[in-house]
Amino acid sequence: MVANHRRRCASGQNGDVDLTPLRENHQYRLLFGSGLVTGLGSAATFVAMPYQVADITGSYVAVGVLGLLEIVPLVVFGLWGGVLADRIDRRTMVLVTETAFMFGVVVLLFNAWRGDAAQVWPIYVVAVLISAIDSLQRPSLESIVPRVVPASQLSAAGALNSFRGSSARVVGPAIGGFLIALGGVEAAYLFDLATFVVSATLIFRLDPVPNLRAEHAHPIEELRQAFRYVRTRRDIMGTYVCDTLAMLFAFPFALFPFIADEYDATWSLGVMYTALSVGELIASATSRWSKRVVHHGRFVVFAGMVWGVAIGAAGMVGSIWWVLGCLVFAGAADMVSGLFRMLIWNLTIPDRLRGRMAGIELLSYSIGPQLGQVRATVTARMTSVRGSLVIGGLLCTGAVGSMRGALPELWNYDVRDTLGSVDSPTG
Repeated sequence: MVANHRRRCASGQNGDVDLTPLRENHQYRLLFGSGLVTGLGSAATFVAMPYQVADITGSYVAVGVLGLLEIVPLVVFGLWGGVLADRIDRRTMVLVTETAFMFGVVVLLFNAWRGDAAQVWPIYVVAVLISAIDSLQRPSLESIVPRVVPASQLSAAGALNSFRGSSARVVGPAIGGFLIALGGVEAAYLFDLATFVVSATLIFRLDPVPNLRAEHAHPIEELRQAFRYVRTRRDIMGTYVCDTLAMLFAFPFALFPFIADEYDATWSLGVMYTALSVGELIASATSRWSKRVVHHGRFVVFAGMVWGVAIGAAGMVGSIWWVLGCLVFAGAADMVSGLFRMLIWNLTIPDRLRGRMAGIELLSYSIGPQLGQVRATVTARMTSVRGSLVIGGLLCTGAVGSMRGALPELWNYDVRDTLGSVDSPTG
């Protein structure tokens, strides 16, 4: 009985994540393995960098500057990365950027090896570099998946990608903390460097993913083409708007230190970040049901509203444990929203535009949380920490829910119109 149960789990039965892309698609296995390995290493480095800045300066502001330095590269290089993804071989783009990542980690490592002579400015420079490289790489990386995974398996691949990312966000920081305690930040940087070597090796084994277009316009005109396409696709516009509204009104990260103080539970600060990833992990691991959904846009709306309800509820409960439970629920909703947004993009966006559209998506994905940090802290100052959570949750739920009427194209989106009778989900 135990053996039969394990076989059912491995095949994705009983509600578990569908492993079909991993079993049947060698190209996807390479992508998945690369992403998992590099995700663990990057998470360790993102723990080590603020730790080292705090150790050198003892300043909260100096640590906060790390986050601010990421914003401009995200905007500028995200759009340019989208243009490049539609112009050159996407595998080559990922390989080049992986090499650039390795260079950045080498700089961090040499700076750390200086011991007491280590300085902050190299860490800031690498933070900007990493943000720029990630923005250049992500459109190409995301645009590879629909080229190597058949349409009928994109739902399963999306869930697996979310599972991989959530796992890295849960396990990676723990690895980073352990390595820092064992051998200092140098150990964390060495681990990240090793993961990039493994990741680049896996990507090198991937088949080329060449550009399919014969002609190219000026880069600015190519960006205009992408924005014009968004205006003609109100269902895709709706996915951007729903995510931006949810993050603008109910992004809670800036409030976590104050929530920990509110409940006199300093220990919970790191756990709150992990709770969201745990929710994503649970939702990813039980995502097989998503293949039966045909109205993807409705689940984007529903999930955004549930995110708002969960964040608002976190402001009304009376225990830090209930807060953590709300965050787990919110993380699960965020994963569901991301899964169905990804499906709409990958199933309907033409390959010739996919890189640039990924660049635009990166903007919506990044700007919302940054503005949400401001909204959350300003509202908390005007009311209270709990008030900010409740007000943000209510605004999020109402604003995302209004998309049913404001953008009916998203609400009425039916995947069967895209896939046809052969590949359409059943049920």
